[in-house]
Amino acid sequence: MTKIYVGNLPFSTTEREIRDLFSQHGTVESVSLITDRDTGTPRGFGFVEMSRGDASRAIQNLNGKMLGGRPLRVNEAQERQGASRGPRRS
Repeated sequence: MTKIYVGNLPFSTTEREIRDLFSQHGTVESVSLITDRDTGTPRGFGFVEMSRGDASRAIQNLNGKMLGGRPLRVNEAQERQGASRGPRRS
């Protein structure tokens, strides 16, 4: 599976809309839209998992595509450096 980063999403975007959009380019295994952990409001980005071939096709066809008046940023997700996130300090 390949994890795809999808950025610059309108805050009103639903997981169903993203699944429908990406499924035009192959089989979508999962969709995850990221929300703020404190407020629950959308952060404007998410991740889609697809097979490598389907992911390549989706990235090529959807990067820059307009959704809700915003150009999507679509590329292969990169592993976060120092991804260990401990408890937040107050």
